[in-house]
Amino acid sequence: MTKQASAANIRHWLETINTYNSTPGAGTTRVLFTKPEVEARQYVKDEMRKLGLAVKEDGIGNIFGILPGRRPELPPVWTGSHIDTVLHAGMFDGMSGVVAGLEAVRLIREAGAAFERSIVVVVYTSEEPTRFELGCLGSRALAGKLSLADACKLVDKEGRSLPEVLAELGYDLARFAEIPIRPGAVYGAVELHIDQTGVLERAGKTVGIVKTICAPTNFDIEVTGCQSHAGGTSMEERRDAYAASCEIGLALEKLARESDSEYTTATIGRVEVCPNAVNVIPGKVKFSIDIRDCDFDAKERLVAKLKAAIAVIEEKRGVQVSLTEYNNDQPMHCNTAMMAKIEAACHRRGISYQKVISGAFHDSMLVGEFAPVAMIFVPSKNGISHSAEEWTEFADIAAGTDVLMDTLLAMANEV
Repeated sequence: MTKQASAANIRHWLETINTYNSTPGAGTTRVLFTKPEVEARQYVKDEMRKLGLAVKEDGIGNIFGILPGRRPELPPVWTGSHIDTVLHAGMFDGMSGVVAGLEAVRLIREAGAAFERSIVVVVYTSEEPTRFELGCLGSRALAGKLSLADACKLVDKEGRSLPEVLAELGYDLARFAEIPIRPGAVYGAVELHIDQTGVLERAGKTVGIVKTICAPTNFDIEVTGCQSHAGGTSMEERRDAYAASCEIGLALEKLARESDSEYTTATIGRVEVCPNAVNVIPGKVKFSIDIRDCDFDAKERLVAKLKAAIAVIEEKRGVQVSLTEYNNDQPMHCNTAMMAKIEAACHRRGISYQKVISGAFHDSMLVGEFAPVAMIFVPSKNGISHSAEEWTEFADIAAGTDVLMDTLLAMANEV
């Protein structure tokens, strides 16, 4: 099919979704199940219905817009992403994949293209960990990795649990156990997303074909030393929790830089110092660690080396360090046959591309637990994301949508 996606349609959808925002003038903030996010959900569902899609939601709020194929009994083909954001974000991360899916099915319907399998545009619930500090809630539940009991342990800053919020919005918790998708029930899932590294922009390429989605391991760290007077305690007598934390951070950075994996990152993003006073040596520091890798074994080796380094720091500095691991996901390798279809679509349309690794995690990482997955990246300006400065040209999203549409049709006609 040679029809081309409309950059104007894509822009309209993205800009309209962006009006559902709790921080206008200071980036885009659309946190899970807040008023702007709920209103954005309704808008997307309305737009799906205008396109002739049958709309369904499951017990955690995943939205499914279904374009029936000639043989709807066959496992369907999925595409989509998320519409929630981090705080003070941009208008492209996640949303581009949703509107690309809408535009792809619009073109398929208008062209009267024949296809056997149903094509489903999915809006996954809360890819960002902004509200409940755990990402990919919707896709995690679809993969059978988030039960109702697990969900009860997820509490926001107001002390409200995820099931409590779901029940208030009218979701049927009695059907929570029906959310997981059995392997084989989805033929394949393709997600379009903006590139969050700047690799495509620097290379002058329009499309990135993702090879592997890196997966995070997350820790909460607590370092306990001895709170004491900044002037009265000599350097030799100190058990400074902050200095020890800094040394842990440098050890983590060194290990990540020296990793033999193709792609490794390590980040300390949240730090709390107690008592956080000018003239007091900190007695306690709490911080987060986020380690990501495209190779699970390499990630495990890094974690083991980090724990060994921490033990040395504890002994040397007279502090105690506790590590609480609350997440350890497996990297997801994209399906080679689906990657080949994306590559063929790029060749057919004369669109430049290169194969890339996704350092960021995406819902596709969890969807890959029950279906083959692939991802299409489009360039982002300076690789900036999770920021009000985030920007992707609408024409680039349209080009990626053309590739997505061709890939969806090819998959939907495989029987």
